[in-house]
Amino acid sequence: MSNDTITTLSAESVAASVRAAQGKGLPPVHQWNPPYRGDLDIRIARDGTWYHEGGAINRFGLVKLFAGILRREGDRFYLVTPVEKVGITVDDAPFVAVDVDIEGCGTQQDLIFETNIGDKVVAGPENPIRMERDPDTQEPSPYVMIRDGLEALIDRKSFYRLAEIGEVSDGWFGLWSGGAFFRMIPEADLPDL
Repeated sequence: MSNDTITTLSAESVAASVRAAQGKGLPPVHQWNPPYRGDLDIRIARDGTWYHEGGAINRFGLVKLFAGILRREGDRFYLVTPVEKVGITVDDAPFVAVDVDIEGCGTQQDLIFETNIGDKVVAGPENPIRMERDPDTQEPSPYVMIRDGLEALIDRKSFYRLAEIGEVSDGWFGLWSGGAFFRMIPEADLPDL
């Protein structure tokens, strides 16, 4: 089969396959190795909105269902069911961290992120926070690992809250969570306030 976008497979047929295989919790997509069936015209925008054939998917249940079968392989993203694997487009990260709860302080702090689809994760060694900076504008883009190589872009309001509690350690401004320190920017690059 070619790598061209396929037209015989629909988003609804993928959803039906998932519903049939779904139990409690997230499906074990890491255990499934179905054949690749091509690409589906589904795109996740940088703001976390899912699109199918150019139109926004407004059914939260369907988005949550698809998010549960999302898998990353290298730089590509797929929706995976027990019987098929289809490629989709992700503009940046597949999720957006829309809120953060801060429990504790300093080295005993836990940062609990919630995504746009309702997943919650505590940042730590298994779920690290990382920072990318635009090479031209130096604008930061912070991310937190949600699961299995799938990250969430931390939204602006949450990032500002995190910036207020950040600390300097070993020449880096960063954040403590889950017993780990996550470097955000070099101390030398901090603006003078």
